[in-house]
Amino acid sequence: MTLPIILSFAALLLLCLLALLQSRWPAWLRGLLVLGVSAFYFYADSAVHTLWGWPSGDALPERFVLLAAVIEEPTARRDGALYVWVNAVEDGKPAAQPRAYQLPYAKDLHALLNEGMKKVRNGISQLGTAEPKVGRKGLAWLRPGSDEQQVKLRDMPLPQLPEK
Repeated sequence: MTLPIILSFAALLLLCLLALLQSRWPAWLRGLLVLGVSAFYFYADSAVHTLWGWPSGDALPERFVLLAAVIEEPTARRDGALYVWVNAVEDGKPAAQPRAYQLPYAKDLHALLNEGMKKVRNGISQLGTAEPKVGRKGLAWLRPGSDEQQVKLRDMPLPQLPEK
């Protein structure tokens, strides 16, 4: 998967170089081309990180099965983070492939994930829910922190087997 991406970047770079050196475009248009390609590079870099298995910064699915958690506590140099590996639950069944998510560090979520992982290690699967935190009314994009979620974990219900 990485070779096609690298070749695409090389082709884009070649086209940009040809446009800058061989065209009779005005200087302001060449400058705009350089700015546009530079912005596209940073956008593509973040998109490639999601393809290569880096944890997603997206919101957790509404319902999920907790598979693993790694906690990075905050230090003087770095903000902490919580990394969780979950299987989304769609139509009552876990999704085919798990996904890694990165959450901002919070002490209460740290404690919740620790308890959940203890139960997972003891063979008790954990079912999680993630709901947007209720806050002030108004437009969500105007309120800082409106993308935060309320995460809850509980024991997975035992499967109901049919009678013999």
